[in-house]
Amino acid sequence: MGATEEPPYQQQAGERDRAKREAMLHRIQQLTVERVMFAPIFNFRALHGVGPRVAEHTINTIPMHPFPSYEDVRLKGQ
Repeated sequence: MGATEEPPYQQQAGERDRAKREAMLHRIQQLTVERVMFAPIFNFRALHGVGPRVAEHTINTIPMHPFPSYEDVRLKGQ
């Protein structure tokens, strides 16, 4: 893209032909995927057993394993 050329999203915004606009949008999506870096994100949503009602936390019950078994979680007074 040159210094005087419009960005692709501005070009497609001014385009009235639906087929050309759709082709431009696909090109914009392709450029976005090519230029963006991807990194894996891990979201461990599990029952870790941490809180005021828990007798003993279970974060490190099984070393190097993010998901403790539900049987290991004990509440206070049980």
